[in-house]
Order: sequence, then structure tokens, then C-alpha cells
Amino acid sequence: MAAVLPNTTPGTPMPGLARALMQAGRLSAQQADTLHKKSLVDKSPFIDTLLLTGTFDARTLAAFCAETFGYPLMDLQSFNIDALPPNAIDGKLMQTQRVIALAKRGNKMSVAISDPTNIQALDQIKFQSEASVEPVIVLHDALLILLASLGRNAEQNLNDMVGDQEDIQFGEDDAPAVVDQAAAADIEDAPIVKFLNKILMDAINLGASDIHFEPFEKFYRIRLRVDGMLKEHAQPPITIRDKLVSRIKVLSKLDISEKRVPQDGRMRLILSPTKAIDFRVSTCPTLFGEKTVMRILDATQAQMGIDALGYDPDQKELLLEAIQRPYGMVLVTGPTGSGKTVSLYTCLNVINKPGINISTAEDPAEINLPGVNQVNINERSGLTFPVALKSFLRQDPDIIMVGEIRDLETADIAIKAAQTGHMVFSTLHTNDAPSTLTRLMNMGVAPFNIASSVIMITAQRLARRLCTCKKPVETSREIMLAAGFREEELEGGWKPYGPVGCDRCLGGGYKGRVGIYQIMPITSAIEKIILAHGNSMEIAAQSELEGVKSLRRSGLMKVKQGLTSLEEVLGCTNE
Repeated sequence: MAAVLPNTTPGTPMPGLARALMQAGRLSAQQADTLHKKSLVDKSPFIDTLLLTGTFDARTLAAFCAETFGYPLMDLQSFNIDALPPNAIDGKLMQTQRVIALAKRGNKMSVAISDPTNIQALDQIKFQSEASVEPVIVLHDALLILLASLGRNAEQNLNDMVGDQEDIQFGEDDAPAVVDQAAAADIEDAPIVKFLNKILMDAINLGASDIHFEPFEKFYRIRLRVDGMLKEHAQPPITIRDKLVSRIKVLSKLDISEKRVPQDGRMRLILSPTKAIDFRVSTCPTLFGEKTVMRILDATQAQMGIDALGYDPDQKELLLEAIQRPYGMVLVTGPTGSGKTVSLYTCLNVINKPGINISTAEDPAEINLPGVNQVNINERSGLTFPVALKSFLRQDPDIIMVGEIRDLETADIAIKAAQTGHMVFSTLHTNDAPSTLTRLMNMGVAPFNIASSVIMITAQRLARRLCTCKKPVETSREIMLAAGFREEELEGGWKPYGPVGCDRCLGGGYKGRVGIYQIMPITSAIEKIILAHGNSMEIAAQSELEGVKSLRRSGLMKVKQGLTSLEEVLGCTNE
């Protein structure tokens, strides 16, 4: 039976490495106790004290550990640092426990360690990575040098990206963030805070609509959607992935401990006493971590005025006439990111008067508009679109805005409101105006209800606007005709413009976006087609006879005006 080694320092257990050296006869009990006491006074690990006092050299100690515990011995100087698996171990854990992941194959991970008795480190790695840990003994001084280099490189890369970014202020609300104390230090990590602040300010200054934080196996990417196009903006060290997501979650009042399911939240960035930017935040678990997307919601977009949206004069006249009618339904359609919300809020802003009661139900409310009663839909608490609409009808409304018609129940309530003396605005996801009517019928809405309630449908797309550096482009007549231009529209020898690139547009040739619209009033002829269960092709043919321009036709007019390029219009419309 092995002898029980004395624990000569009361209240603190003898380190495992000291016990191993004593059992092998390499240290006496007195030497071990002296070194242990010194390490406690110096508040340093036992292995550091052992080597700094000259009791052992790093190579001898590493050879002893490899032989005693039966682990392989490796020289880190001969190891290719570029081959280290990125983000296999959390950066903070790696630095505090002094371990480095050398390789990962399936469910097995080789870990460089100089003190194999540090069971706590091995257990933490196993718990975090859910992998089988295989220790590899390395020289302690070489391990410290490599750890310092890795930590310095990561922090330096982050500091280089941040520069002199100043602190910015975020708005607070009553909802508490779900934060555990163990993660608090990571969340308030100064480089992470400054880096996120810089990304947010860069996005605002570049006029981005969305920010994408995307984790991959070997790198971490941040992209900005500017003028409808995603562009890579930064590739920070992959080790900051979890800290960055945690910081965003705290600001958005989300649960930072929940990483298995998607979460949605919002945050506010205060730029000045009179200017604030809201962000809608969405997280989604992926193979290599949580992807986070932030939608930038600028309330000033709704204050631009209807002239800034790009409606043709005849389209603007039809729209203004429709939204100022006493009752009926106006629908705005288009894909996600086509500017439907901005169009709706611009219309609401036009008719937002002290004598008008306006209520909106959205998921969530993207733009704050003073004078409008806005409700955030909350499915979990039972506040659905139908529930909100039923409540609105008991609140003496004049105008109701429904963020999106998603089901038959919502459609029925909205249509009944339009039929009983209320003006209703809403959105649908359809390709064009005529297909919206058949979409409602497919949802189960009776044709006579559609014909008696819907007064106008607008479909829209956003095309990139050419920068002032644009220039005429030689384009053959055949290409122009194939795109949809008519023979008479090509008279006069005009040429479409194309992108060039300058400092103002950062070399892209485009700056901002312009709307392309299809404005279709519901006339008596179209009502007859609806009542006869007509399809979208019949409705489209009738609307064309009545002078309604398709999205492609509207886009071609923007090309002729020199606002956008032919390639842009062909890329965002069908014919």
C-alpha cells in the first residue's frame, strides 16, 4: 500500500505535480513544502516556482512528466503554428489554464500542456469542446512564449482594427439582460466593446441596412449590406466570436447562456440628444457558432417625404389619392429588404394629423413615428396580429397598419375593418401586384371580400442608384429591345448610363438606391376578373390595358432617366 504523503501546508492541498515528484524521489517533503509556500506567497502556479528557483529545468521536467504519466513529448519549436485548429479552445480558457489545442480529429483533440496534473484544465476543455482530450507534454517556457504570442497577436489585430474608436452610448429599457457572473468579464472586455462600437459606427456612416456577424470553421467574417449588396467589412480573430455575440446579446436584452435556439431582440444607439438609431437583432445557431444579423432601423427614413422614394409623377398622384380615401385597403408587396416598411411609414407620415387616430401592429415595430400608436406583436405572450387587430377595432381607429398579412384570420379581420369604414395598410410577400390578389384567394379570402375592400396594390423593388461618376455606355439596339424597351422609346440617340467608380461611391459606381414601383388601382374591370375567380395573368393583362406599368417597365424608365443601370433593372425584375 502506497504511503500517504504529508500535506505540510495547512488549508491548501499540495499540488499534484509536487506529489508526483515526491513519489518519484525527485523532491523531498521539505523541498516540496518550501516551494509550495513560496508559490502561495508569490501567487504563482507551482510549476513556475519550481522552474524559476532552478530546482528543475524545463526540459528535464517535461521529460519527467512524459515518462511518469505516459504522455507523448513534443517540441513546440518544430510545430507549424499555422496548423493550429482555430477556436478549438476558448481564448480565455487557453490563457488562464495555459493549454493550446494542437490538433483536432473528429471527437479527439490533442492538447499541449506542461503540467499534466492540472486536471481542472483538462476537464474544462473536455466540457467546453465535448471532445476526448489527449494531453501532449511540452516544455513550459516554450508553451508560455507561444501563449503570449497568440494572445498578443489576437489583441493587436483587434486593436489595429479598432484604432482610436471612442465609447458610444446605448439606450436602456426596462427589460433586464440575462447575464451570468462568469460571463460578465468577457462582455465588458474593453477591446470587444470598442470593436463592436466601431463596427456599428462604420455601418451607420456607410449607410448600411444590415450587419452580418458570421462564424466559420477557420475564420470569422463581418459583412455589411450597403445599397442592397453584401460586402465584407472585417475579419476579426476567430477567438473573439463568443465574446462578441455575448456583448450584442447583452445590449439587445437576450439570454447569453442560450445558444441552441434563435433569439430576437433590439437595441438603441444614441448618437446625440436628438438622434438615435435602433437595431433589430437576430441570432441563429450554425455549425460553428451563432450567426448574428443586425437590421439598422433609421426613423429619419420615414421623414424623407414621398418625393424621395422615386415614384413617377403619375404613380405618386395615384398613391396619394388612394391613401387619403376614407376607407379601403392598400397593400404593399415585395421581397424582404425591398423597402415596404419605409413606403408604408412614408404614407402614414403624409396622413398623420392631430385629428386622425392611427394604430399599427408590427413584428417588431421598426420605425418610431410620433403620433402613431404602435404595438409590437409578441407570439409567446399571446399578442398576435388577430388579437391586436380586434383590439384596434375597439379603440376608435381611423387608420390601421398591419405589418404583414400572414394567415387567413389576419386577412379576414383586416378586410372586415376596410369594409366597415377604416383605412387599412398592410404588406404581403408576392412578386408583383397582380399576383397579390390570387395570393389572397389562395389563402382562403372570398373573392367578393377582396373586390369590395382592396383599392390599390403597389409592388416594389430597390435598385442601386448610379453615382454622379456615371457615364454613357454603348448598348446595342437588340439588347435594349430584348430588355423590354419599345422602338419609339429608343428614338433620340440617348444611351443608358453605367457605373464608373470614384471616392464618393468607394469605387463601386453606385451610391444609394432608387425605388421601382408598380402601382395598380383596383378598377371595376379588375373587380369583375376577381369576382370571376380570374388568375394573375388575366389581372396583369387588364392592368396593362389600363396603363399600369409593370416593374420591368418602371425600371426601364429609371434607366432612361439615368438613375440606374440596365444591368440593375434586369437583375431585380422579371418580364
